[in-house]
Amino acid sequence: MPRKGLLIVHTGNGKGKTTAALGLACRMLGHGKRVAIVQFIKGSWRYGELDMRERYAGLLDFHVMGKGFTFKSEDRDADVQAAKEAWTLAETVINEGEHALIVLDELTYLVQLGMVEEETILRALLKRPPELHIIVTGRDASCALIEQADLVTEMKEIKHPLKAGIKAQKGIEF
Repeated sequence: MPRKGLLIVHTGNGKGKTTAALGLACRMLGHGKRVAIVQFIKGSWRYGELDMRERYAGLLDFHVMGKGFTFKSEDRDADVQAAKEAWTLAETVINEGEHALIVLDELTYLVQLGMVEEETILRALLKRPPELHIIVTGRDASCALIEQADLVTEMKEIKHPLKAGIKAQKGIEF
């Protein structure tokens, strides 16, 4: 059976999309393979995964490109510019072919918010090096992205601690 780089999509309204992608990134790092992570929305908090950069220096390239949660943007033009710069970086990392896995965290929102054209993203994902695995995370993955993907997992919220008044916790949510 032939091997090929997979396009994996983690979508849905439940918690765990980024967490699952980071788990696969850790697995790849454990095999001594290079990983790149590009976070498109996160940016204003201190996330635990950022500390992995030092622990996996030389194997992990971690790019936090977002300006925080842009759903309630105070400066849409600046957010769109940041999104386009982040996508340009992601496309460069994809085309360089130096990584075994690239995580495009919260990429779906760039399309939903009209920041980057979906066709531009789909074309780049389609033209990726044949052995490169890519994981795309974010809610509401488009039908076109789902069709192009090799593996799609939908996270569905059944129960969440925030609804019970339990605050986000270090190591679980961030």
